[in-house]
Amino acid sequence: MKDLVRQNLSIHVDVMDLLNKQIEKEAHSSSAYLAMASWCDHNALSYSADFFYEQAAEEREHMMKIFRFINDNGGTAYSPEVSGVNHDFKSLEEIFETALDQEIAITKAIHNIVGKCRKLNDYTTEYFLQWFIAEQMEEEQTMRRALELFDLMGTEGLGLKLLDERIPQIRDKRAE
Repeated sequence: MKDLVRQNLSIHVDVMDLLNKQIEKEAHSSSAYLAMASWCDHNALSYSADFFYEQAAEEREHMMKIFRFINDNGGTAYSPEVSGVNHDFKSLEEIFETALDQEIAITKAIHNIVGKCRKLNDYTTEYFLQWFIAEQMEEEQTMRRALELFDLMGTEGLGLKLLDERIPQIRDKRAE
């Protein structure tokens, strides 16, 4: 029965497997952002905490988009297990550096899936992933803008507090 279902997919089976791996990556990102938000909360950086809570929700939405896409196209999406989430950070700057690295890794993974789609002529999935490509460009730009603030404002004392207050403006600029 499983082979019959796989034969009737609108997406290529190899791409479906990569999409299920991407679901795991998005779930891990969501959990990582929750850990970052918690660290910010515990360090009285409430604006940054809110930023990362929103990031966590966005990553979950990304995961769900892929999950539903797989199921809607005749495949089987698998609920991911999440482990290995870092909860220990030394600074807010380290958190944003980690977030940027995480977003770059997600971008590379999406590009890898698009490359596979092209190789296998899976136009349906390639079209679906175009939204993710644009979203990843925005995500990386947001993290880079936040890191630029550390160079301008510093990482301690009043500079850190003022930087924390500017974090919501970075997200607002994305909406423009």
